[in-house]
Amino acid sequence: MNARTLEIPSREHLVSPEEWQVRVDLAAAYRLVAAFKWDDLVFTHISARVPGRHDQFLINPYGLMFDEITASSLIKIDAQGNKVDESPYDVNPAGFTIHSAIHAVRHDAQCVLHVHSLNGIAVSAQKQGVLPISQQSIFVLSSLSYHDYEGVALRDDEKPRLVADLGPDNNYLMLRNHGLLTLGRSVADAFLAMYFFETVCTIQVRAMAGGTELTTVDPRIVADAQAQARQATRGMGAGALAWPGLLRRLDRTDPSYRT
Repeated sequence: MNARTLEIPSREHLVSPEEWQVRVDLAAAYRLVAAFKWDDLVFTHISARVPGRHDQFLINPYGLMFDEITASSLIKIDAQGNKVDESPYDVNPAGFTIHSAIHAVRHDAQCVLHVHSLNGIAVSAQKQGVLPISQQSIFVLSSLSYHDYEGVALRDDEKPRLVADLGPDNNYLMLRNHGLLTLGRSVADAFLAMYFFETVCTIQVRAMAGGTELTTVDPRIVADAQAQARQATRGMGAGALAWPGLLRRLDRTDPSYRT
């Protein structure tokens, strides 16, 4: 089975142009997560706020592989994770618990991306967490929080602790013994943040496997990382710069995410 044989009717004519664009971007993000091998079969999630609505979100249909997801197959749900439009698919009951907690308090977060990547979980199990040992790490460390593992995310009483740990400004959250989470003002920003987060973890796992003493970045450089990022991207942000090229990469291999 692939995206072209799922036979999901197009929803483009049923939603606003703004919502359709978010659907296309979100479907692309799912495909890219699969392409970079950060997916965990069907068990993680990326959510995006429906434009113009504070109480509706788009999320993946439970049971579809990430490389099968299309703009039309995404499910629209309310803040409690209930479907608000017709879909033959269900929503993972644990899938929106973390996302809903963050969307409820971080109105700047148009997209929340969570993965169970191997390198990310490996570093999340290390007591020291992310180390300042690479150029990429300074951007993560300048906006990073941690949340201790409390079991499968099914309980609403975990939400206040999770959002308190995240804080009002940080866009990277390491879920201890669980995985990685990023926030973004757009799908593109959340995806690029995850690219850096996973890259940082991969570098750290490899560096520590070398068995030699590691050099670390001066804390003053970490403190200035956000200003450096704005200068390097000319204020556009990494997402805006890299996203069009990532979509072109997808279009060359399988543009069905746009359907």
